[in-house]
Amino acid sequence: MAPAADDRSARLERPAGSDASVPAARSARPTQADIDREVAAIHAAYGEARAQGAPAAHHPPRDFPPYRSSMLRHPQRPLVPVHCDPETVEWHSPVFGATDVTEHDSDLTAQHRGEPLGERITVSGRLLDGRGRPVRGQLIELWQANAAGRYAHLRDRHPAPLDPHFTGVGRVLTDDDGGYRFTTVKPGAYPWRNHTNVWRPAHIHFSVFGNAFSQRLVTQMYFPGDPLFAHDPILQSVTDEKARERLVAAYDHTRSRPEWSLGYHWDIVLDGPSATFAEEGRA
Repeated sequence: MAPAADDRSARLERPAGSDASVPAARSARPTQADIDREVAAIHAAYGEARAQGAPAAHHPPRDFPPYRSSMLRHPQRPLVPVHCDPETVEWHSPVFGATDVTEHDSDLTAQHRGEPLGERITVSGRLLDGRGRPVRGQLIELWQANAAGRYAHLRDRHPAPLDPHFTGVGRVLTDDDGGYRFTTVKPGAYPWRNHTNVWRPAHIHFSVFGNAFSQRLVTQMYFPGDPLFAHDPILQSVTDEKARERLVAAYDHTRSRPEWSLGYHWDIVLDGPSATFAEEGRA
């Protein structure tokens, strides 16, 4: 699967080499300090609204000004209903099922003849509904950059090395307890063009497909203690602090595999007040 458009589009909005011909545009881009001030002002306004009794905002606005490209491509009109048999939508969508997923799909370090470079990690948790009940037999897919912060994708122009032994995609079906497990390498941070000198913190994209492609939910998982959190307008667009915290995995030593990988625990909650943030408009 290609990297999500949310964090690559701003970096790829100009053809290669075009920056040299438009120095004024480059100099006009905001700095990290500019973005930090914008985010701080929005968070402060949200805090004041909460103090006055406003409900928690578990999802960010679709047009979050510090996240520049969201201002250009967020939906501005109501959805258009499709007046046909709903099941016909499935004719134009991928078909997923238990027979398509193998036991090797969840180990991203064993998909090629050689071993990928980087810090091996095991990410595991449970897929839960709003009442804490397990959601069984659901397809969870992930994709990520390699240890150098580069995706195995033709549109990724980040001048970091590709790893011939790492594609960066995996999938698994949840078990009877709603559990899932992936073995992979920790992704690296990478730059993008939202503003000057901006870097995305290390993260892994997750999607949950439900029972039909049209039910798909997409989100991102981050790693604890990343110094880039405060400077990332995508993560900071989730203005509610508790909702942001639910996007960060916890290091769990009991999930580490001796002499092989470090363990991280991350549950995905589909709905309710403890729901994991999902990227709206990704279904």
